[in-house]
Amino acid sequence: MRPRNMNKDWKATARTLSEALPFMQRYSGAIVVVKFGGNAMGDSDAMAEFARDIVLMRQVGINPVVVHGGGPMINEMLKKLDIKSEFVRGKRVTDQATVEVVEMVLTGLVNKRIVQAIMDEGGRAVGLSGKDDDLMVCEADDPELGFVGRPIEMNVQVLRDLFAAGIIPVVAPVATGMDPLETFNVNGDTAAGAIAGALKADRLLLLTDVAGVKNAEGEVVTEMVPDDIIRMTEEGVIAGGMIPKTETALKALEQGVRAVVIVDGRVSNACLLELFTEHGSGSMIRQPDLPSLTQRHP
Repeated sequence: MRPRNMNKDWKATARTLSEALPFMQRYSGAIVVVKFGGNAMGDSDAMAEFARDIVLMRQVGINPVVVHGGGPMINEMLKKLDIKSEFVRGKRVTDQATVEVVEMVLTGLVNKRIVQAIMDEGGRAVGLSGKDDDLMVCEADDPELGFVGRPIEMNVQVLRDLFAAGIIPVVAPVATGMDPLETFNVNGDTAAGAIAGALKADRLLLLTDVAGVKNAEGEVVTEMVPDDIIRMTEEGVIAGGMIPKTETALKALEQGVRAVVIVDGRVSNACLLELFTEHGSGSMIRQPDLPSLTQRHP
């Protein structure tokens, strides 16, 4: 009989699993939409870790939906094809040639890499875009920007069907328009928020390359309600790239999402830390009538 060395690491792992049980029970059957992007998408080890976390979420009864971006890959392909970009007020104009590249890269390259990573970790995943089953129908967000879309109609039954089959949906933010064969590129955060709102998701996790929403002193704010976001934006505390993320959060809450968390995707197992630990991870923006952070997982 071989003796076992019950070292402290094993005991700590067992304790961590035991402490996670109430949170696993709390989220069983819940819908969690995760926007995946940033530097992790270009790192194979980070991609595998993310995929493992998503598979674990599904294994304990959560219904995860992954919505992804892919800006750096799009930029790389546009450069290879020598397609020049024009900008209006700092935003890229998405003409017909550009939107075709966007669709090719997001649905054909990035989407399938994520699906494969989930499958490699023992999960079941299906990749689709906002075009499939008219999941996401858009109109032009700003005519000057061309084929950049704003969701106006959501049809999420296909996602519910995948949940029922035990399959993890992986969604590329490319959508159909109102006209025949019309295609729109949709901001990844916007697409994730629209999907979460249509599903009345329990959580929307926006993975970013920053620690979270910071106050005037530069400290990460762990919990906020919509009035806090509005005030901090008016005061200029929330600025730059954080504005569209908090706007997405507010709209998702209006549509029935229970809470949105802006999560530092650079941290290992960030999604698991948010869902399965008492302190959570990142900045939570919650419905005002939900319990406070002393009960992070109401």
